[in-house]
Amino acid sequence: MNHPMNDNLESINFTASSGNIFADLELDNSSELLTRAKLGYTVRKLLESRHLTQAEIASLFNIEQKEVDDLMTGKYHLFEETRLFNFLNKLEQKVVIHITSHQTNEPLIDVVLDS
Repeated sequence: MNHPMNDNLESINFTASSGNIFADLELDNSSELLTRAKLGYTVRKLLESRHLTQAEIASLFNIEQKEVDDLMTGKYHLFEETRLFNFLNKLEQKVVIHITSHQTNEPLIDVVLDS
């Protein structure tokens, strides 16, 4: 059975992502922005899993309330990678940098949170 929307799908043009939305948008420092986004998202998910208040997060990371808000609302570009590593350490996470050969069509930098 044909769905009426199937006819419309054939006429939609799109460009496949490179795997880095920031590069796709042709932003400067796209690799750095992607790294910050992945690290920041990981920090945020860990914080959410611990059900900490913004005041507790500010105290734990020794940062201002505004910075907590920036972190929890996804403004990861405002945080240097080293700072995000320090946040992870304060959450008792070990940060391991593992260097391997690059494969075609994979990101140059990846962040993985082991459970």
